Amino acid sequence: QVQLVESGGGLVQAGGSLTVSCVASGSIFSINAMGWYRQASGKQRELVATITFGGSTNYADSAKGRFTISRDNAKNTVYLQMNSLKPDDTAVYYCNADRVLTIGGLDINVWGKGTLVTVSS
Repeated sequence: QVQLVESGGGLVQAGGSLTVSCVASGSIFSINAMGWYRQASGKQRELVATITFGGSTNYADSAKGRFTISRDNAKNTVYLQMNSLKPDDTAVYYCNADRVLTIGGLDINVWGKGTLVTVSS
């Protein structure tokens, strides 16, 4: 069974930087796409950024120019470097892995439990 564990969340001042990480575990052969989503209090979960196995990236407009997603396929890890943080970036950040090939088969759309990022003004 695939598990995603996020880390690196915390409290940061506006204008600051933070990097969150997510490690996938569970007899994994490969992961197609990995991504970050976020959910602010009282709002729906929204896309932040995704990255394919080959390194192609996609960003939400709110993340473009400030956030960078990257991954280490050998470590089954995805990162989100966040710069110039704003109070509006405050949310629980969730890691997602799509089409994870494991020894037990194919897992689709796996989610982590999230890590809280709080940006103070």
